[in-house]
Amino acid sequence: MANYKEIKGFAIQTTDTDPVVYAGSWSSGGAMNNSRAELASAVKGSSTAGLTFGGDAPGLSTDTESYNGSAWTEVANLNTARAGLTGMGTQTAALCVGGYPPDTETETWDGSSWTEVADLNAGRRGGGGVGTNTAALEVGGGLPVTTAVEQWNGSAWTEIADLNTARTGSAAAGITTAALSIGGSPGFKTNTESFNGSAWTEVSDLNTGRQDNSGFGLQTAALTMAGTTGSHTANTESWDGSSWTEVADLGTARTNSGAGGSSTDGLINGGYAPGISDISEEWTFPSTPVAQVGQVWFNTGSTTLKGHAATGTGAWASGGTVNTAVKGSAGAGIQTAAIKAGGPSVNAETYDGSSWTEVANLNAARGAILGFGTQTAALAAAGEGPTVNVESWDGSSWTEIANLNTARGDNGGAAGIQTAALYISGTPPTTANVEEFNGTSWTETNNVNTARYNVGGSGITTAALLFGGRTPDKAETETYDGSSWTEVGDLNTARYSHGEAGAGSNTATLAFGGSAPLKSVTEAWNGSAWTEVADLSTARDTLAQGTVGTSVAAIGISGGTPSATPATEEWNLPEATKTLTVS
Repeated sequence: MANYKEIKGFAIQTTDTDPVVYAGSWSSGGAMNNSRAELASAVKGSSTAGLTFGGDAPGLSTDTESYNGSAWTEVANLNTARAGLTGMGTQTAALCVGGYPPDTETETWDGSSWTEVADLNAGRRGGGGVGTNTAALEVGGGLPVTTAVEQWNGSAWTEIADLNTARTGSAAAGITTAALSIGGSPGFKTNTESFNGSAWTEVSDLNTGRQDNSGFGLQTAALTMAGTTGSHTANTESWDGSSWTEVADLGTARTNSGAGGSSTDGLINGGYAPGISDISEEWTFPSTPVAQVGQVWFNTGSTTLKGHAATGTGAWASGGTVNTAVKGSAGAGIQTAAIKAGGPSVNAETYDGSSWTEVANLNAARGAILGFGTQTAALAAAGEGPTVNVESWDGSSWTEIANLNTARGDNGGAAGIQTAALYISGTPPTTANVEEFNGTSWTETNNVNTARYNVGGSGITTAALLFGGRTPDKAETETYDGSSWTEVGDLNTARYSHGEAGAGSNTATLAFGGSAPLKSVTEAWNGSAWTEVADLSTARDTLAQGTVGTSVAAIGISGGTPSATPATEEWNLPEATKTLTVS
């Protein structure tokens, strides 16, 4: 069979058609208390926590309702009745913008009441909105139709780079530095434009032109749905960062609805269907996609052996900015559910795929700290001092647990999870020592071949990878099989203090950024060799240390440029179904 390194853990199935890759679907949600159209919603990556407000009821409305995943509850009203407005933010921290009348007015929601704040510079209705109640974009809109874009910083609106194509009744997705504007009118536009924080660029068109559509998600993973194509539509399309694909339709065709969420978990509510509606629908995506990377099947319809694999070289895109910019924090988790802690600080924050939220602090501040595990079950180990201190995170608080045997002050490599981890090499002095954690205590195990620090690590306790480091700058790579370390192919670019991603094995890993000098170069490991792929947008070192993501979907957090930057970048490797050949 063809070289197909991602095949593992799947039995070959027989099927007459290829399995569906895009497996998201819509299901019925709770009915709103008050039917409305031309309303706004604030939903952040969840179909179980939403806020909807304003609209045509008929007549302009101040109504605000909160959603818990099954039912809507009336809460405090807007100060000003309006329809055709825009909503951003979350159920407990929302922004209400524009509409008619008075067109320019902005209100913020704190979880219990609305407060009038600074007005837009130019009144509009039917614009697209992205972001939070402290960092948002209002994109396009009507009265008259405009290309104007304004940015909100939490206290005032500023006009920034215009769209290429004037539009109103359009959808939007993303964050203030990485956004999409989708469809709209006049006409039934297919246009999609992408924003990089300074300029808009036209990218691939929708398959079905529409206006008064809804949308949500990120610049690299978005959905648009509903709207009118000349008649009400239930059509939904999914964006993967380069093109649109038609996916499962809504249960009810509609226009001018409230909506929010992520490409895998979202909510649409109300709208004209064709009368004013109270209908809600929830978008969900199974945690195990129908076609997974590594899955293999025999397609009896085409009499071919096929598999689903990561493909291409991948690319970095802007993600949400951290609240506290640091160098040398611990990192753990995946692209859509990550945590960072320390650096030197007690600060800890979690990431939901679009924005960072501050959570409970570490007990002890320190930099050069190493992370292991997931967003809800992590370790933060060692750090400047040096120290043997280790803290465990349970999703709500940090607890000091069993110490390392040997104090480390400059990062070693991390592999494993909260209950089964390896701390590999490090300083001071530079050591080849490796310690293994079993969930209760640390035990010294077999040493690496080359002692080093500020190194990268990935994998699990029985299949780990160690790469790069200092001093001097190193390219050496070693693999671990649970008992011994073996030298394998070197990095193409020697470096230290780089980021890493590659949970689960030692056969698929990314190394990105690093020193010295500051680097943006990214390399991908396929189990035998490193290949240079797309660079980070911002050269930096001492990114969050620990395995954060996989070689298919990674995250590069904060780090130095040379001072600490709040920037987050997300790595995505597209997937495709391939025909396998037997030789």
